[in-house]
Amino acid sequence: MNDGIVAFDQKNAPRTEATLEMDATLVESHKRDALHCYQGYRSYQPLNVYWREKDLIVRSEFRDGNVPAQFENLRVLRETLDELPEGVETVFFRSDTAAYQQEVLRYCAEGKNERFGVIRFAVGADVTLEFKRAAATVSEWKPLRREVDGKFVATGQEWAEVIYVPHWAGYSKKAPDYRFLAIREPLRQLELPDMPQQQTFPFPVMDFGEASRYKVFGLVSNRHDLDGEKLIWWSRERCGRAEAAHSAMKEDLAGGVLPSGSFGENAAWWSIMILAYNLNSIMKRHALGKRWADKRMKAIRFAVINLPGRVMKHARQLVVRIAAGHPSLPLLVEARGKILALARAPD
Repeated sequence: MNDGIVAFDQKNAPRTEATLEMDATLVESHKRDALHCYQGYRSYQPLNVYWREKDLIVRSEFRDGNVPAQFENLRVLRETLDELPEGVETVFFRSDTAAYQQEVLRYCAEGKNERFGVIRFAVGADVTLEFKRAAATVSEWKPLRREVDGKFVATGQEWAEVIYVPHWAGYSKKAPDYRFLAIREPLRQLELPDMPQQQTFPFPVMDFGEASRYKVFGLVSNRHDLDGEKLIWWSRERCGRAEAAHSAMKEDLAGGVLPSGSFGENAAWWSIMILAYNLNSIMKRHALGKRWADKRMKAIRFAVINLPGRVMKHARQLVVRIAAGHPSLPLLVEARGKILALARAPD
């Protein structure tokens, strides 16, 4: 059913590119079947693949809370590619370090998918000991800048290309070229004396022989058409919309309020929520217009759904009468016309 919804949207608004963003989200729950996640509380952990250009969930797999985000990512990616509708010619892929898996990266870079060939990607890289050693040899770090109103503003972070070739990437001379980037950010909080527990951090840390220590992040990509700074910002675009989609799923559409103590019923509830999310996204873009595309359900309920009206029967029809001067009336009339046009669209 979800494949049909995605195909309907593609038919009415064709796109040749699909930027897929894979990410898992935690749904905290105290239900009977809920298991403990890596954060220590009971939850479920669905894995979602989000189509950025269309604001649609192409695939979602409901999982137990103790299933790691790295579990069978290649299978989920391949099934998602099979479910993309006709007309899509080029696929991009973005993910965090959960997708930093040899099989996933090689599948994309070596063009193993018969339909789309090489899939250009940007994936967070694990900051291993070998990666730290490679980053320590960098002699020149460039400032990472953000463009704001046409001007470049410093972020306090720095980036550099890293000469790093893990074994899986250098097994053959014919293997694709992978780019590894390191991003570092100084730790601004001073360390207090005689408190050794401060030496443990929930993120990778390096000392570059200077006065301050740095947080260190890694990125791997097979894109050579962007310089390092643009590639970093392209990869970080995932953090905005995908996280907003997770918030809308759990808070706006009740995906975070699971109804049962049974895994199966909760999985069905989550699947229905995914259908509702995609239908809501399609209606916002096709019926309400572009200015409503980024609105959350609270705004839509206020302006479109929860309106005072009188329900009447007239000429064997059910009619809802709204005050002529209501500010939402033109929007409703326009939306109904667009919905009617969609319903009459040829198959």
